[in-house]
Amino acid sequence: MNTNLHIITGHKGFVGLNLVKYLKNQQKEIKGVSRKPSKNELSYKTLSLEVFKTSKSCIHLAGKAHDLKKTSDDSEYYKVNTELTKLLFDKFLQSDCEVFIYMSSVKAAADEVAGVLTEEVIPNPVTVYGKSKLAAENYILSKEIPKNKRVYILRPCMIHGPNNKGNLNLLYSFVSKGIPYPFGKFENKRSFVSVENLCFVINELIDNKNITSGIYNIADDESLSTNQLVSIIGDVVNKQAKIVNVPKGLVKLIAKGGDVLPLPINSERLQKLTENYEVSNLKIKKAMQKNLPLSAEKGLQKTIASF
Repeated sequence: MNTNLHIITGHKGFVGLNLVKYLKNQQKEIKGVSRKPSKNELSYKTLSLEVFKTSKSCIHLAGKAHDLKKTSDDSEYYKVNTELTKLLFDKFLQSDCEVFIYMSSVKAAADEVAGVLTEEVIPNPVTVYGKSKLAAENYILSKEIPKNKRVYILRPCMIHGPNNKGNLNLLYSFVSKGIPYPFGKFENKRSFVSVENLCFVINELIDNKNITSGIYNIADDESLSTNQLVSIIGDVVNKQAKIVNVPKGLVKLIAKGGDVLPLPINSERLQKLTENYEVSNLKIKKAMQKNLPLSAEKGLQKTIASF
């Protein structure tokens, strides 16, 4: 086994590109796996047991993301998120590979959070995306882990980082164009995780043999309200953020209109912008016995500055 070689699936995605760069900076060798491999990469068909036997870790990032437009077939989620994970995990168990890291999601645990989400919650996903991620988790947890192996299921909350706009894009366009943010009446608390903090955690899991196998939530230390986020964006782009307190009833009415008309806001987007979704990272921090490199605000400032 090459103790410096690490398999990464989904290495061309947003998290994957960041992780490859991060691990290479830590002097680690990477073997990327892709559906459409280019030179020096593997496909899932050529990812043999031999490759696992010669690698220290497998970081399984590949997956089918939550489809906001709802055009995806349900079976696609299970094919990619569940069945592919089973296939890779079985090869891992048969090999000398030491560490398996599965990138799940907080959505495998809960779509709505009352209070703060911890790893002790009884999972109850609502979407097929969350259910397919949980099915993969349950398969992993159903297997006995040999003493010389470590297995980690990571549940990150909303990941952001330079050049990945995601749901921050709408807020950014409000502030940068000088448009008043109309949802000031909605008070909420949301957890985020910067891709840099996520990469830091993955690197620690690979290197630190004292971290026990299990499920770990991944989030930045502080949760922020969307109103705070709008203010941070204003600071970064040097524009005074205008937060307007439009009555909640009127906002919800307009969002319903957006469900049928091409408006910039619809019910699902409004929910994502204004919901409470706080995630605890205490378990992973206690296990690592290290602090995360970036504060929530610093991480968001780096992301926004890249836009």
